[in-house]
Amino acid sequence: MYHEFQELIWHIGEASQNYFHRMSVSDIEWLVLGLLGQLLFMMRFIVQWLHSERHQKSIIPISFWYFSLVGSLIVLAYGIHKTEPVIIFGQIPGALIYSRNLILIKKDKLKK
Repeated sequence: MYHEFQELIWHIGEASQNYFHRMSVSDIEWLVLGLLGQLLFMMRFIVQWLHSERHQKSIIPISFWYFSLVGSLIVLAYGIHKTEPVIIFGQIPGALIYSRNLILIKKDKLKK
């Protein structure tokens, strides 16, 4: 079992090295940008969870919508750069919805 695990780790390392070796500097920069977008997108769930735990009820803070919008736009830019229609079409509706929620929140604050 230990030997199989070592082979798996060696294979992953070799495949990663081959993957990155074939990439241009621009490709690596876009990869980092795409991963940043995914990280920001993921942060919205962490922020929402912590905020809800703090208040002991389900609450969506405004930072959730900002993380959603910024993460979505960065992932969309990555999808456009890589010409990935699944990513592109998956992110466009979300970006519009996140923007609309921020507009509604701003309108509500202006009323008060």
